[in-house]
Amino acid sequence: MTVNTFDPTASLVTVTDSAKAHFAKMLGNNQDKMIRLSTKVSGCSGYAYVLDAVDAKKDNDLEITLDNGLLLLIAADAAPLVQDTEIDYVKVGINGEIRFNNPNVVSECGCGESFNVG
Repeated sequence: MTVNTFDPTASLVTVTDSAKAHFAKMLGNNQDKMIRLSTKVSGCSGYAYVLDAVDAKKDNDLEITLDNGLLLLIAADAAPLVQDTEIDYVKVGINGEIRFNNPNVVSECGCGESFNVG
């Protein structure tokens, strides 16, 4: 069994151009807001991703400034769970959805709402 240690100096997450554009559109004229990624205990597999538009950073949040000027915050307790994750926005038919391509995931529930890391 391999155990990965969280390294805060490593690339925490990457965000695709389509996800950056989606976040900018989601915030609209509220460019002073930030996107915050956290996790919560949920579902049958363990954790769920939570994305929120927020007005302020929490004390321990990690900051990533995206090249389109938006600020992405990562909750400190979520950082080890999402390290090396790619955040993407994809069109599925007429709908769009955020996808988390997380290499740390060892299992997901059947509906895709929760995940577990090894």
